[in-house]
Amino acid sequence: MIDVCAQEKNQMSSITKALAGIAAAIESVTETEIVSLKLALGRVLAEPLYSTINSPFDRNSAMDGYAFSSTDLIPEQETSLTQVGCSWAGQPFQGRLQAGQCVRIYTGAVLPAEADSVIMQEQVQINGSIISLPTQTKGQEHIREIGEDIKQGDLVCSANKKITAIDLGLLASTGIDSVVVKRKVKIAFFSTGNELTALGQTLESGKIYDSNRYLLTGLLNDPCYQVTDLGVIADDPQQLEDCIVAAAKNHDLIISTGGASVGDADFIKEVLVRCGKVDFWKIAIKPGKPLAFGKINDCHFFGLPGNPVAVIVTFQHIVTPALEQLSGIPMSQPLHFVAKCSSVLKKSPGRQEYQRGILSQDTNGELLVSSSGQQGSNILSAASAANCYIVLPIECDGIQPGETVRIELINNIVNSVISH
Repeated sequence: MIDVCAQEKNQMSSITKALAGIAAAIESVTETEIVSLKLALGRVLAEPLYSTINSPFDRNSAMDGYAFSSTDLIPEQETSLTQVGCSWAGQPFQGRLQAGQCVRIYTGAVLPAEADSVIMQEQVQINGSIISLPTQTKGQEHIREIGEDIKQGDLVCSANKKITAIDLGLLASTGIDSVVVKRKVKIAFFSTGNELTALGQTLESGKIYDSNRYLLTGLLNDPCYQVTDLGVIADDPQQLEDCIVAAAKNHDLIISTGGASVGDADFIKEVLVRCGKVDFWKIAIKPGKPLAFGKINDCHFFGLPGNPVAVIVTFQHIVTPALEQLSGIPMSQPLHFVAKCSSVLKKSPGRQEYQRGILSQDTNGELLVSSSGQQGSNILSAASAANCYIVLPIECDGIQPGETVRIELINNIVNSVISH
């Protein structure tokens, strides 16, 4: 691996260079397992899947109505047909349609071989068994053709695709009941710091509750991951080394929070240099500059900052792409949008900032964004209120109201955008 620190000395690495270094250092897990379709949500396919059937399997109706042959239509006149039976979903009409005949049909029911058209039930007049079709009735409508969705032999899902709920339905529609997936990525995480207090304990002066492990518990809640919480490790180099070396033996990746900065009690870099290898540990982003990336034998390591908002930002922008690659998913770029900012945003040039914002949309469809509150890397309340990042480039020296900014949805989920 490339030692970016050694190359750049005291310079900070750009996030682009950091991500490129991570991508070059990480390979996907190769082991696979077979899981039933019911347990496949969120897992990564290890091989492409092809359909062994046509879907739909039969020609069927897209509407409740009447099935008939378009050859019976009388141009510019009402057409009267005789109903001779019914085709239900799962119970096809067993006879043969003759000229001038039709069958009652329901959505999803198989069409008689002689029929090529369906008219909606609301458009006909019924007099006993006589079904009258209005003038200008069109033939060959409301039919679902064999293989209209998927043809036999078609690719249904490609390898390295993360299976969604929609994919479950798609795969089930072709009769697939189990899939080969990549094994789960084995992840261990822990917090460092003598100041950390467990929930349920009385908080003393100089202490803080350990929020980062709860953050990571949520951020790592993914079917692709097998996660181990190693607890809190004291600011002691030997304890840290013992923990990291032991965890590296049976995990693919270790994540720590805290101890990655330059203080006298920040030992992560020192420990990694002694028992593994460090690739870089300063990135030109805010929050989140102190970040270690390394490897202990075959196990990758991320040392994240201690401030909780920095944990969120570095996890989502740096660790998540690495985990995607480990899982076998192609690394993706976050979607960016342009919005008009209504807040004064303070910033000094030198680092790319991910300020927390609230995205909304006015009645004309224009995207608007405002600051969600104080931007300190310890201010979780503003991060909780946010639904987007306001991405300010390295050279930016601040934003005034009315200026446009680049925004990035948090987790790429548009679930909190409101209208004025």
